Parts: sequence; structure tokens; C-alpha cells
Amino acid sequence: MGSTKTESYFVFMNYDPEYHRLHADRSVCRRTKKGAYELDLYLSRKHDELLASTLQPGTYRKTLSLVIVDGFAVEITEAQANVLRSANGVRVVEKNQELA
Repeated sequence: MGSTKTESYFVFMNYDPEYHRLHADRSVCRRTKKGAYELDLYLSRKHDELLASTLQPGTYRKTLSLVIVDGFAVEITEAQANVLRSANGVRVVEKNQELA
């Protein structure tokens, strides 16, 4: 059985046409906050739904959603990282390797 120690992981998602559409809208509409808000909201919900449907509530802590890429950072165990690796729509799950 894996460790119960949580560590920071980055999760990057597969190609999502809606993300790319919203990201393009955000780039075009830099003078307004609407495009950025829609993209932020879409990604946050998408990432939250993936975690809620894959992992047990209260066993993880999402620390941020990344807008420049469709991804997020989350504090989880190694076993949970392995579960996410096989989740539909997930491209890569990598442990955060902090440099000293």
C-alpha cells in the first residue's frame, strides 16, 4: 500500500476544444475581463469536477488551476496520483520537483 503523505503534483489535461476556444477569446478580448473570467471559471469547474469524480472528498487539496495550460496543482498521495493518471481526460500527472 502507498504512502499516506501528501505531496504537490501537477496534472495536465488532454486537448480540450472548449479550453482552446476560451483561451483564444481571452487573447482577443484582453481589454475586457469577460474572456479571462470565463476561462478561469471553466477551468476551475472542470478541474474540481475531475477531482470530485476521481478522489474521495477531503483527501486532496487543489492549490491552483493553471490558465496558460489546461492543468492544475493538487496536494495528493502517490496512490491518488496513480488514480488520476488513469482518469479520462488526463494527459500527465507529475510530482512537483522543487529545486533547492
